[in-house]
Amino acid sequence: MKPTITIIGAGAIGCLTALTFASHGWNVTLIDRSRLGGEASWAGGGILFPLLPWNYPDEVNEFVFAGTSRYAALCAELRDTTGIDPEYSECGMRIFPEFDARALAWCQAHGIPAELQNETLLLPKVAQARNPRLLAALKARLLALGVTLREHTELLPLQSETRRITAWQSKDGQRFSSDIYVVAAGAWSAPLLGEFAADVPIKPMRGQMLLYKLESPVFTEILYREDFYLVPRRDGHVLAGSTMEDVGFDKSATVEAGEALARKAAALLPALKHAPIVQHWSGLRPGSPDNIPLIGRHAGFDNLYLNTGHFRYGVTMAPVSAERLFEQVAGLN
Repeated sequence: MKPTITIIGAGAIGCLTALTFASHGWNVTLIDRSRLGGEASWAGGGILFPLLPWNYPDEVNEFVFAGTSRYAALCAELRDTTGIDPEYSECGMRIFPEFDARALAWCQAHGIPAELQNETLLLPKVAQARNPRLLAALKARLLALGVTLREHTELLPLQSETRRITAWQSKDGQRFSSDIYVVAAGAWSAPLLGEFAADVPIKPMRGQMLLYKLESPVFTEILYREDFYLVPRRDGHVLAGSTMEDVGFDKSATVEAGEALARKAAALLPALKHAPIVQHWSGLRPGSPDNIPLIGRHAGFDNLYLNTGHFRYGVTMAPVSAERLFEQVAGLN
């Protein structure tokens, strides 16, 4: 009989976790309070690189680089099996002059191709994927593998009087029973754990973004300056972001932030000054201390695991996070 696992949260982390377990023959149920990929994973820019890695702890960089190294093969597999192209590409990233000499030195010391060009730092191997297409491909692949997907299903805060969870109840009265449970609910992880969330220091951090549409692409590299980036898509769309706001679970897209993002976008790429803004939205990142995720068994339960708290790097860390969690659950690590 196949072992069963219930994964709560269907963003990039939950989807890659589901894909990993399903690929190893587990019976997987994937639950989300909204729609698959509808929160932080959909809202991000899809940059497969740690922004200014010389400012991050080694543990964050190791996770990000381990995850991004798997993306070329992952996106190719998803494209071939589902017909949906996540649009993976090594487009490069150009950082405008805000860095110091240690940035180039860091890249050279860590084997990251980098060169100075006209007072900018060019990282030619930085890649991107188009988040909504990536999530759509993951959904199609999961369904093809027989994963049970329950969207728009909100669970109650965890209740259990023993160290082993036997069922987790939804607000509409459904009970989900399985051998193993995984909380991969991003910013909503702590509320889901309720009274058992004391050791889960995760809080929502709002990020707002703009989407532009140019008649034809006018640049190919990701552009970055002063914690602001522009991400070009193949079809002329351009992502501009993002903010970092500690406002709880408020997902409002504010006029003030939209105007500030538009000013930065036009200053970095004048072609956007009169370009139409297609959309302005926000997402809630799972903020965690030092951007370091929580991956492993919950201290209070024998069959509950965490895969959450990836902050800005849920998409980039997702493949390796899923692998490491599987190794722990399967007793391989």
